[in-house]
Amino acid sequence: PDKMKSRIPVVLLACGSFNPITNMHLRLFEVARDHLHQTGTYQVIGGIISPVSDNYRKKDLAAAHHRVAMVRLALQTSDWIRVDPWESEQAQWTETVKVLRFRIELWASAFCSFTFTKASLDDPTELLRYLPQEEGRGQGRAVSPAPAAVPELKLLCGADILKTFQTPNLWKDEHIQEIVEKFGLVCVGRAGHDVKRYISDSPILQRCQHNILLVREPVQNDISATYIRRALAHGQSVKYLLPDAVIAYIKDHNLYSTGS
Repeated sequence: PDKMKSRIPVVLLACGSFNPITNMHLRLFEVARDHLHQTGTYQVIGGIISPVSDNYRKKDLAAAHHRVAMVRLALQTSDWIRVDPWESEQAQWTETVKVLRFRIELWASAFCSFTFTKASLDDPTELLRYLPQEEGRGQGRAVSPAPAAVPELKLLCGADILKTFQTPNLWKDEHIQEIVEKFGLVCVGRAGHDVKRYISDSPILQRCQHNILLVREPVQNDISATYIRRALAHGQSVKYLLPDAVIAYIKDHNLYSTGS
């Protein structure tokens, strides 16, 4: 714990459809946290999952309230990751950079006028109160030792997201730059993706690569939500690919079946 005190505290934020949330999504957080701790520089004090709103208009997208409920069920066994429904409740689709800004602004207003420097706070554990909380949960839980600085917020993603930065007209250059420069990126490798090439092919990513942490996934894990939806539509088993509570919820609400 004392060693952790001198480290930069970090909160990891993952945005996406989570349609539905899979064990792979959850593994991203665990693998990223291990990697950041092994650098000797960072202490991960929390994780946030932010599902997109219905206005993302993606084919086969389950209603936001279902996706948030499934994430909440999946996180019942996690003592450090929370779901944040804010993005899912917006009337319009919200760009990822705006979700990051919103979270920072929330913390900033909570602390009145602090800036995201490494300035010490009287009680940095206070910030944990501004992570999304379940009512009645998170109280009296074991939390990481109090960090000595204001946490940094980093975007957590898989290599497939890094690849989408190259898709014309999908991301604004200035948004990519702000995400990587101001917040930072933690990218977990996936089979079939050449992350280093994605970075070298992008002048913005190349320029900001000091702020991109590349994480190797020791167990190649290629569970995709697309595969899960297809399997469910065909009545096939998805046990051990999703948390049991999520499978039960899908069944109870008849999600992703051909007739739904």
